Amino acid sequence: MKKKWSYILLIPGLSIILFFLIFPIINSIMPTFFTKGSLSLEQYNNFFRDKYFMQIFNRTLRISLLSALICMILGVPVAYFISRSSKKLRGLLIACTVFPMLTNSVVRAFAWMNILGKNGMINKVLMSFNIIDQPYKLLYTEFAILVGTVYLFLPLMIVSLVGVMENIDNDLLEAAESLGANRLKAFFKVVFPLSIPGLIVGTVLVFTGALTAYTTPQLLGGNSNMVLATLIYQKTMSLGDWNGAAVVSTVMILTTLLVIGTINKLASRLNERGV
Repeated sequence: MKKKWSYILLIPGLSIILFFLIFPIINSIMPTFFTKGSLSLEQYNNFFRDKYFMQIFNRTLRISLLSALICMILGVPVAYFISRSSKKLRGLLIACTVFPMLTNSVVRAFAWMNILGKNGMINKVLMSFNIIDQPYKLLYTEFAILVGTVYLFLPLMIVSLVGVMENIDNDLLEAAESLGANRLKAFFKVVFPLSIPGLIVGTVLVFTGALTAYTTPQLLGGNSNMVLATLIYQKTMSLGDWNGAAVVSTVMILTTLLVIGTINKLASRLNERGV
């Protein structure tokens, strides 16, 4: 009887998800599989054959993968330091990590525009030390998008890892060190393998966030460095090409699912090998 009621209580929530999330997505995607009333993949063939669209797709994928990789490299040592700090310091460091996320993404992007611009802080410092004669073009480049994206999503990686690392028993590290392992070796043999679940969660969050980001790429990359999200906006708001936007959205969804599936498969193989 209790089981029956638990299923009944799920109905309102599932109905909301179905009608306000699943159904609109299906309704948007379905027309992309039809051309002149017949089932066809012509719209997808046109997308992947177009050099301009493929350039945008490759750029988006490249930025998303690099963002995830850089966040992983930067996030692991920072998360480890936070997890091994005292409770008071840990709380303060986590608050400092999460604080930028409370600021609107537009504000954060404008801050980076001031830093990366021709008259920005980086160019001023380089020119003051006579390292360069003329300001570098850092803003409205793929590099600017990458920097902004890493800054935007690095806290997600750190928080995901801290939640796992703080539960790792210190006795395991002490045991490894007593057997002759130095701290670096103990970290890679004990801490890193046990942190893989948090690493997977963080990588997925960063990758999907970077893949679907709109504000940061638009403000830091400009129209000359479009990504899939800005392409969708252009197709809907400027061109009125809703079918084309749906094709791009479907490609984005399938790419996300493919990468997440690959990450999960790789993680399961690492667990099987005892890494």
